[in-house]
Amino acid sequence: MKRVAIFGATGYTGFELIRLLLPHPGVRIDVLTSEQYSSQPLAQAFPHFKEKLAAVSFGKMERLLSAEFDVAFLALPHTLSSSVAGPLLSRGIPVIDLSADFRFRSIPLYESVYGVAHKSPALAAKAVYGLPEIHRAAIRKTRLAAVPGCFPTSVILGLYPLLEEGLVDRKGIVADCKTGVSGGGRGPTLGFHYPEVEGGVRPYGLPKHRHNPEMDQELSIAAGGKVEITFVPHLMPMVRGILATCYAMAKAKVTAKDVEAAYRKRYGKEPFVRLLPPGLLPSTKDVRGSNFCDIAWRVDEKSRRVVVVSTIDNLVKGAAGAAVQCFNLMSGFPEEEGLRAMPLFP
Repeated sequence: MKRVAIFGATGYTGFELIRLLLPHPGVRIDVLTSEQYSSQPLAQAFPHFKEKLAAVSFGKMERLLSAEFDVAFLALPHTLSSSVAGPLLSRGIPVIDLSADFRFRSIPLYESVYGVAHKSPALAAKAVYGLPEIHRAAIRKTRLAAVPGCFPTSVILGLYPLLEEGLVDRKGIVADCKTGVSGGGRGPTLGFHYPEVEGGVRPYGLPKHRHNPEMDQELSIAAGGKVEITFVPHLMPMVRGILATCYAMAKAKVTAKDVEAAYRKRYGKEPFVRLLPPGLLPSTKDVRGSNFCDIAWRVDEKSRRVVVVSTIDNLVKGAAGAAVQCFNLMSGFPEEEGLRAMPLFP
């Protein structure tokens, strides 16, 4: 039984972590931190989980950082996790970080994207990018997993097999993505306030969103050479979900069968990637509340255009679900433990 702490437990990702971990047979949630809600009774801060967390220590991070637990999930803001992970790791506590602080292989790139000096560059060099479908073996051995961003998860999973097998050009790749408002976090901001979003669709994060470098980093590894994609996110009037439509140019003589073979080779045995049959295309509705990523593709052999569509729930496969997947691998549990729930419908 692993005693778990969740730092930053009252954000959307924190709530999802609790939801997924409560029924996990190998987990006991012992510690929950929240700076904003620590003055409230536990039942008021977590009304969804009434009577399920009665024995949990709840309060500010500073007080609970030295508490007794076996594994830490950091659902903290970007730039904060890098100062918290070190003390935990020095105590021998594995860390699953859901911020961007340990995702970048290049510290100068991280610092330019987030506008801060990295507080633990030596630790960042030891972190493993927490995308199990790509880095499963390394995640099993690490004590610091850096869970990918939600957009990068959908785009990397969608494009990785094409670049890995050398089926498409490295230049000119476009990822057109749609997301729900929960991706903006629980804190109220005007741009993600639902009355401002409902009834419309708008792009944001142009000319370069901060998730772009993550995508370029991992897709360059797949291709064995530099990849810089054009990524345009759009905010949709929905709460959950990401749909990524990716466009690439197939190399000469590449066929639809080649593309299908690449996806089946990479994902044919993956528990959470579902390759859709001909005639079906992904929908955010079909993955809502689950840890699945649904992928479909179409190849126009005349124009050599390959179109790949992938969908995830941004709060599950795009955050908390991926974190639990990493936790299972790092802790020796079956990878699907706590993640077997099917999508919600309608």
